Amino acid sequence: MTEADPVIAVRGLVVRRAGRTIHGPLDRTVDDGERWVVLGPNGAGKTTLLSVIGLDLWPTAGSVEVLGGHYGRVDSREHRKRIGTAGSAVEGSFRSDLTPVTLVMTARHAATEPWWHVYGDDDRVRARGLLERLGLGRVADHAYGTLSAGERRRTSIARALMPDPDLLLLDEPAASLDLGARETLIADLTVLAAEPRPAAIVLVSHHVEEIPPGFWHALVLADGQAVAAGPLDAVLRDDVFSRAFGLPITLERRNGRVWARMTARDGVNR
Repeated sequence: MTEADPVIAVRGLVVRRAGRTIHGPLDRTVDDGERWVVLGPNGAGKTTLLSVIGLDLWPTAGSVEVLGGHYGRVDSREHRKRIGTAGSAVEGSFRSDLTPVTLVMTARHAATEPWWHVYGDDDRVRARGLLERLGLGRVADHAYGTLSAGERRRTSIARALMPDPDLLLLDEPAASLDLGARETLIADLTVLAAEPRPAAIVLVSHHVEEIPPGFWHALVLADGQAVAAGPLDAVLRDDVFSRAFGLPITLERRNGRVWARMTARDGVNR
């Protein structure tokens, strides 16, 4: 990958399963320094897209280039070490008896358990530093299974950052969090978005309220198709979201954040 190359480039991307097209066709690039949010209803193809970009799901058609490597022409196991992934699906593979420090260190070898890998003092220092950065210093040596939902999610993100990835993929990072945990996480992601690394971040969400400041591009999906894509202000429109969700949606902007509500057909806000 050179400075001129996109971090992500998908062309003619299609994913079919059991004879049904669940995503695409899609053409999209993500460049160095960009922070993207992918939005849409359940079944829109958001997580499918993230799985393809993360080199975990083979597409039915089209080409996928990530960090200068073409899917199918690079060793995906090695290439994934440059990609950090966090979300509930990843958390499901974590052993409940392992500590956050150990779980974060496992990302050094793109694993979820220590197994036969060897870790040094530098690895432990970095893991603890990432946990401290995300407010988890006091639970760094607790069993993962004893953590709250918010603490588990931040452990997952710390783990994704462990190898200093070039690309960070966040799959519904605020899902299942209470209000306090959600707002704390959004504040953390706002700080992360302003830093030079990772080179690119892609965040999947159902809710515009969960878009951290600093994310300036958006892709809205519905039924596996792109409804709109581009700069955030050009994409976050009432008509785009009404089409994507099949409901009359009104978006509001307050204090750098966006909020959505349904407007009934009689004109009464719900």
